[in-house]
Amino acid sequence: MKYQINGVGLNVHDQGDGEPVLVFLHYWGGSSRTWGEVIKHLVTNFRCLAYDHRGWGDSDAAASYRIQDLADDAEALIEMFRLQRYVLVGHSMGGKVAQLVASRRPVGLAGLLLVAPSPPVPMAAPLEQRMQMIEAYGARQSVEFLIEHVLTATPVSEKAREMIIEDTLRGAPQAKRAWPEAGMIEDISAFVGNISVPTLVLAGEKDQVERVEILRQELVPRIPGAQLRVISKTGHLSPLEVPGEVASGIWNFLASLPG
Repeated sequence: MKYQINGVGLNVHDQGDGEPVLVFLHYWGGSSRTWGEVIKHLVTNFRCLAYDHRGWGDSDAAASYRIQDLADDAEALIEMFRLQRYVLVGHSMGGKVAQLVASRRPVGLAGLLLVAPSPPVPMAAPLEQRMQMIEAYGARQSVEFLIEHVLTATPVSEKAREMIIEDTLRGAPQAKRAWPEAGMIEDISAFVGNISVPTLVLAGEKDQVERVEILRQELVPRIPGAQLRVISKTGHLSPLEVPGEVASGIWNFLASLPG
């Protein structure tokens, strides 16, 4: 169902019941569907809110796609649903957005779970490489290459593969450009030290996009008390490669939260 958030129609899937509510933020190129298999493991015990960022999935395109804009969307959605106790679960770009939201210390936030997250510092990617990323998101053949050689380390189902391709290609042109042009080099490191909730990072052992060593150096030390867990033999798209393991990590994290 679509809801008007900050003047943009955002597509939201609201399933299950139980607290803390899990709010899922997807990666650059994905959609709320990215979390589908993970949510299947959790929805019998927790309310799960997964939505499409502006310009992705079934959400409307917009004029601006700064990390701040995406964080504002997440906060406004949480306020609209009047969530009392919730955990942010962010993947890749969605992880960077979740970090900024958590740094604002919103009322009701109980925890932060980051799956293969983009670090708060600018990613070390030259302009030429970032422009190639935009081009790669424009054709089926190049997306297929990315799935096989960059985004995954273990095979995904044919259904998941087609979903990745479809979600990537249907993204609004502005949304496709915004992350490589600005979002991935935006520096929010001055803010993440304000995060005051328990934080767990789930990293893929063979992730070529958000490498374990970079997360150890540039993310974990910047968030007070953050813990890192490495999922073996998996790549960047762990919610699709090993959804059961990701769900298990989320479940164990929720069980460790106070209150």
